[in-house]
Amino acid sequence: MNIKTIKILYWVFLGLFCLFHVFDAIGGITMQQAGIDAMHVMHYPIYLIPFLAVLKLLGVAALLQNKFTRIKEWAFAGFTFTLIGASVSHICVADSTLFAILPLVFLAILFVVYACWRKLGTSR
Repeated sequence: MNIKTIKILYWVFLGLFCLFHVFDAIGGITMQQAGIDAMHVMHYPIYLIPFLAVLKLLGVAALLQNKFTRIKEWAFAGFTFTLIGASVSHICVADSTLFAILPLVFLAILFVVYACWRKLGTSR
């Protein structure tokens, strides 16, 4: 793949990933009922919702910036742990298969973004 294709893939998938997490964070900050219901199903405390929402916004900001590569690496790791944890949590409470698979879909998107980012970093 040429550099232009990699840049397009990077920005499209990064935009998709970040938009989803920004909307999810807004839902968490505003304490939407769907999030509260999901936390009840998984037996997590409700006070985690706004805390996780703020962390998602900080993670998105870290992914969108290009100055601090170490922070960006930590954001990739944080989202990876969060998405794996979300999928495992849904599986452990025997939640809908869709709720267990959706985090893994976003994990795959994150892996594409990470691979493109690494490829762009080594080609400069």
